[in-house]
Amino acid sequence: MTAGAGDTTLETPADEPASRRSRWWWIALVPVVAFALLLASGLGRDPNELPSELVGRSAPAFSLPALSGDTNVDLATLRGNVVVVNFWASWCAECRDEHPALLNAWDRYRDRGVVFVGVDFEDSAEDAAAYAREMGGDWPLATDPGSRAAIDFGVFGVPETFVLDAEGRIVAKQVGPVDYEWLTSTIERALDGNPA
Repeated sequence: MTAGAGDTTLETPADEPASRRSRWWWIALVPVVAFALLLASGLGRDPNELPSELVGRSAPAFSLPALSGDTNVDLATLRGNVVVVNFWASWCAECRDEHPALLNAWDRYRDRGVVFVGVDFEDSAEDAAAYAREMGGDWPLATDPGSRAAIDFGVFGVPETFVLDAEGRIVAKQVGPVDYEWLTSTIERALDGNPA
């Protein structure tokens, strides 16, 4: 655009040199690529491989209403026993898949000072009770109003299982369904006082 005789020509964005335009394009692209790499590195990870900050620490305390409604399940009263805390729900398909492993491990260890506690996660009491009747198992089952215990344990979803030693420290965490081999080897280590 020319203003008159002897005036200079003003550059418009379309007249901007190509090198300056490409430089701005690269500057805008760098954060987008960095963000995409960050997402890709985390989204492809197996949740079972994510470390838990709770392992090695004392388990969060809870006193939750029993599913039967007649008492509370109080984690502090179980101190001195190896405890398996399993978060589950009636609507959870993987919880059904893992249930036989829990039943078999319960049968194997119940007389050796090992206590299982099932904590129902974001479920109705009626559905949870029907699930418990259908699936079997006579270990203590608790409801978790407001998901307070699940939040304290850092539960992402169900099923998740924690093994506590006799001092109440979390020695292992499993995200997703447990199998019998994982349960037995982890319980044996906790009984031997060897969390590693």
